[in-house]
Amino acid sequence: MRPHAILVTGRPGIGKTTLIRSLVREIKFLEPIGFYTEEIREQGHRTGFCLVTLSGERRILAHRDIAGRHRVGRYGVDLRGFEEFLQEHPLEGEALVVIDEIGRMECLSTRFRETVLAILDSPSLMVATIALRGTGFIASVKEREDVHLVEVTMENRDILVPVISRQVRAVLGKAVT
Repeated sequence: MRPHAILVTGRPGIGKTTLIRSLVREIKFLEPIGFYTEEIREQGHRTGFCLVTLSGERRILAHRDIAGRHRVGRYGVDLRGFEEFLQEHPLEGEALVVIDEIGRMECLSTRFRETVLAILDSPSLMVATIALRGTGFIASVKEREDVHLVEVTMENRDILVPVISRQVRAVLGKAVT
């Protein structure tokens, strides 16, 4: 069965986002769409997270100064802003979609969960990071038969970009160079 997703998982801080950013540079000729998350740091301390499209547009996803009922740990999640971001940058209908990450913050959004399922149920290939631990939606995505799960470890993180790049090219039917 052709995978509909290559899901990269691993413990926090292991390098999943770094891997995704390097992979996007490696496969940019395939014209992926999507986004990654980036830490917001102030005076050396993480204060939130920003969404960054593959074309460089930014929007705050979560920040410790955001008030409201949508919270993950000490961060308030701008759920309305995230859903507007998803509407402004649709992910469905493209051959290759990159998402960093399928995590607790993002999964607060019904629109995000529906988007992930729509991509998985389409002919598109999704390359995404996903929380190592998680129940509900996160667990159900990882348990699908049409996903290939790759765990990033200290031992393999430096070799995974070319490995996943070859997998992406093979799934999309592009020549491996």
